[in-house]
Amino acid sequence: MTERLFEGADWDFRTLQRIHDACEEVATKDLGLDVYPNQIEVITAEQMLDAYSSVGMPLFYKHWSFGKHFAFHEASYRKGLMGLAYEIVINSSPCISYLMEENTATMQTLVIAHAAFGHNHFFKNNYLFKQWTDAEGILDYLDFAKNYVASCEERFGRVEVERTLDAAHALMSHGIDRYPGKKKLDLRAEEKRAGRRRQHEEEVFNDLWRTVPKGAAKSRSALSIERRRKLLGLPQENLLYFLEKSAPRLAPWQRELLRIVRHIAQYFYPQSQTKVMNEGTATYVHYRIMSTLHRQGRITDGNFLEFLQSHTNVVFQPEFDDQRFSGFNPYALGFAMMQDIERIVTRPEDEDREWFPDIAGKNDVMGVLRDVWANYRDESFIGQFLSPKLMRHFRMFHLHDDPEERAGIRVDAIHDERGFRRVRRELARQHDVGFIDANIEVVDVDLSGDRRLILHHHVIKGSQLNETDAKRVLQHLADLWTYDVSLIEVDANDKVMREYVVSPRPLPAAA
Repeated sequence: MTERLFEGADWDFRTLQRIHDACEEVATKDLGLDVYPNQIEVITAEQMLDAYSSVGMPLFYKHWSFGKHFAFHEASYRKGLMGLAYEIVINSSPCISYLMEENTATMQTLVIAHAAFGHNHFFKNNYLFKQWTDAEGILDYLDFAKNYVASCEERFGRVEVERTLDAAHALMSHGIDRYPGKKKLDLRAEEKRAGRRRQHEEEVFNDLWRTVPKGAAKSRSALSIERRRKLLGLPQENLLYFLEKSAPRLAPWQRELLRIVRHIAQYFYPQSQTKVMNEGTATYVHYRIMSTLHRQGRITDGNFLEFLQSHTNVVFQPEFDDQRFSGFNPYALGFAMMQDIERIVTRPEDEDREWFPDIAGKNDVMGVLRDVWANYRDESFIGQFLSPKLMRHFRMFHLHDDPEERAGIRVDAIHDERGFRRVRRELARQHDVGFIDANIEVVDVDLSGDRRLILHHHVIKGSQLNETDAKRVLQHLADLWTYDVSLIEVDANDKVMREYVVSPRPLPAAA
């Protein structure tokens, strides 16, 4: 008779070790997963709330906004208005999984399977995480960042440091590189270079500003537009990088803070593009592991029913006319697509053979899934593998709503071949960061006059920026630049639609 992993709901650390080893056996031998070494941490509800407040990072610098988030989440949790995640997992090597101490033994098994093996495999093998993250160096870099921010507060004052971090956080989503560079980011090397880099960069920066002519009349002949843009590296979509390199009055320590924030923003960049795939992978993996453990007799029927109740809640998808509907649940869509790929690979129908000739009937479920997990992001995954059968299951359709048309809302795609392709294409586009994120870049600086920084927002399908939010973020940008900032919204034909101009706020008086 197979020995049970645990009895009842109680557990201790030896139980967690047995659970981890059993999950690892299924994950590596049956599913062929390739994971980082695991580090399991058990934390309290308060510690989980603390992790929420600092975006789930185990080591992070101090900032007032984290305390604000903690107070909000704690109040909501104590009033019963929100629950807590069963786990938080960190993309690092070793891969750190935080487990709630309130979890039952069954739930600890679920979250170890989900996080320590599902997410872990995805982090290690997906091409976006390989290109953009440094799992080996992130923990050391976070420790460096925490100590650096603390030392800046001691030397330059908490108010000055928070002012810089406030501005950097406001621009965080526009502080990333969206295209692979010539070499992979090495955070340990970045930490070592942080000290000796400053002097050289200041010398290069000063050389640029010495090219500014004193007389405006001479400027156009002395420094051409092309030369000016080349010196400044324009156009530039990474606003934090541009400010770090070119802002006229930032101190070296402020430039380092901007660099820290943009490295952390870059670390999270792949996660925003793989929400459906990452959660779908982890949910599929935990379902396979828990089912195997139950079949082997290592968990009881009662344990498995407890797991199924939680699993069903996680993958619940409200209908489009349900008051709870707010879009597609990434767990539900991701898990359903993984199971559908398994069906296509093992039990294809004629429709599947027509739509997916490369994988239909291949009979290598994990080989196909591991390839998918390694080589796709949400947009390409949905655009390639969302099947007509699944679109019928979720009752998907596409609505056309153009305010310039008086016909009102119309159903633009239904369940026929043309409609399926349209629905799949539109749903994939909703997960394309190039389409949903505002395309804003620095295009020029008026070196001949008032040194105004000029940015363009390229408007897609008439989706302009919210005026209030745009002005607030531009204010932070102007504070870092220390001169006026102009943001011009242009359409596909470069026609100006709207312009914002913001001036920097005066620096606070020295204490």
